[in-house]
Amino acid sequence: MTREDSPVAVPERDDTRALTVVMHTAFFVLLAASLARYLARHAEGPRTPWIIALSALLAALYVLGPALGTRPTPRRLAWLGLVVATWALLVVLAPSFAWSAVPLFYTGLRTLPARAAISLVALLTALAVAAQLSLAGWPDPNVLLAPPAVAAVATTVYVVMQRQSARRDALIDDLVRTRRELAATERREGTLAERERLAREIHDTLAQGLSSQRMLLQAADRLWDTSPDTARDHVRTAASIAERNLAEARRFVHDLTPADLAEGGGLLQALRAVAERETTPTLTVRVHTEGAPPAALPAPVESALLRIAQGALANVREHAAATTATLTLTCLDDQIVLDVTDDGRGFDTGTVPEAEGRGQGLPAIRARLRQLGGTLTIESAPGEGTALSAAIPLEPR
Repeated sequence: MTREDSPVAVPERDDTRALTVVMHTAFFVLLAASLARYLARHAEGPRTPWIIALSALLAALYVLGPALGTRPTPRRLAWLGLVVATWALLVVLAPSFAWSAVPLFYTGLRTLPARAAISLVALLTALAVAAQLSLAGWPDPNVLLAPPAVAAVATTVYVVMQRQSARRDALIDDLVRTRRELAATERREGTLAERERLAREIHDTLAQGLSSQRMLLQAADRLWDTSPDTARDHVRTAASIAERNLAEARRFVHDLTPADLAEGGGLLQALRAVAERETTPTLTVRVHTEGAPPAALPAPVESALLRIAQGALANVREHAAATTATLTLTCLDDQIVLDVTDDGRGFDTGTVPEAEGRGQGLPAIRARLRQLGGTLTIESAPGEGTALSAAIPLEPR
């Protein structure tokens, strides 16, 4: 959004246009009234043709003004000089034209810098006072004080308005700049958030699958000569994981919905599918439920809980050396809780396993829960296994 498109700029342009129209109208009204007054009193005078010609010239010059803009260009300055000279000559020949100076104040103030404009206003005021004194024939206090007072009020009002307009323009520019910076910041934050989300999705799907395949293929390589049947089982399992990873990758590219959830059946069935895949001859994974699960959980909640289960089981498989792991889904009125427990070696909760270069497991889980307003609790000790509890609030049923 540019400054000219801002909500403040449109009323400002309208106010300026209205003031300009009023001043132009006032000039022609005063010029016509002065000419009419002169003709009413001096229609047969020798100066009448000159007065009429100069009035017409002044009106024609004034009409040309808007076409030259308002900036103090050489053409604009030359035009203003001609207008002032013509008006001054008219005032010398017919002092009644002096009041036409008031709209010329506005023209000078719009065209010239502040100091030059004030000097011009002072000059026009002095000519007007001199002309009115020549008509009065004596030093009338009203004639001496009224024109300077009018000029002072007009100049002060215009200068104050211009300063307020300049401050308003500066505020609008600051607002526009702030909005642009805010939009750029939001785009950067959105990009970073999307990168973080994609990193979690990749970690919880493809990276874990590739890690499982690597472990199975390494085991098959070790057993290929001594126990070929077992080695083949490992290869077949690795191939099944690769097939599952391919499905995850395709789903990931399309809409980032976990493949287990995309197959239908809800979160519980998806957890059972994950448990079945993670169960190996050395690790048994079970699934339990407590409470009646909702008929339909929000898709982000289902996806987050499934990814949390995958990430937690990946940590169990890679780090815990456990023989048993349990997924417990507890459904309450105001929240749903997923507990992942194992009987592995455990760890000191005062340290973060990821600090040793083990991936994004726990940080990814915390990030998912933080986005949904959930909490993560971890209880563990060396040699005593680990219990991970992820709770996500729900709308009361």
